[in-house]
Amino acid sequence: MKTLIIDYGVSNLGSVSRAVEECGGKVFVNDYPKKSEKFEKIILPGVGSFHVGMKNLRDRGWPEFIKQFVLEKEIPILGICLGMQLLADSGEEGGETPGLGLISGQVEKLKSSEGGERIPHVGWNQIHQKRKDLLLEGVLPGADFYFVHSYHLVPTNKKDILATTPYCNNFVSVVNKKNIYGTQFHPEKSGLTGFMILKNFTTKICKLKLKTYDISVKDLIKQIKNAVKDQKVICAVSGGVDSSVA
Repeated sequence: MKTLIIDYGVSNLGSVSRAVEECGGKVFVNDYPKKSEKFEKIILPGVGSFHVGMKNLRDRGWPEFIKQFVLEKEIPILGICLGMQLLADSGEEGGETPGLGLISGQVEKLKSSEGGERIPHVGWNQIHQKRKDLLLEGVLPGADFYFVHSYHLVPTNKKDILATTPYCNNFVSVVNKKNIYGTQFHPEKSGLTGFMILKNFTTKICKLKLKTYDISVKDLIKQIKNAVKDQKVICAVSGGVDSSVA
């Protein structure tokens, strides 16, 4: 399965590409959407400011491309560091700037708690998982990851929070909404545990299309009778008769 890594001029492309390849994934790096090959995953890495990151994405025509594939075609995306922040509705770094709008929320500057933590937040720190997800499968409680940032994403919907970090009032360090993922830390610089997250994303996070049917039992029976008419029908139920009893 090939992973598209987006190059928009503010990315640590080499380390991310090598890390994904070390995890057994196939990658191709692309700086403009028109050059794109076939892919099944997207990684949006990034270092630097929100304003510059969004400007570069817009200048190269990436926002429309990303939204088309992520929202319409349900291709999984993983934003890393600045890439995670750009998933938000807007960010205040470098002046109020609209984001990609894939995760409802704002990107704000970190604020020290009573402990007086240093900003920027640089170094290793824990993440505390809030709910189960394939992205964090196999990651031990309290595992450490490498961070370098001064801003953080504040999701509007708490259901989009996958993990938090005990620093500057417990900022959100991992987000998820359906096929949209983001990590504030750098998994490619976080040793074997970081590589585990990249491997989970490239091998376990798959497109999932859920179909719902607005039809009553009576209508369904009518459809079957019209199709079968006078013929005989065999109904096979997985698990036997017990499974068909409601």
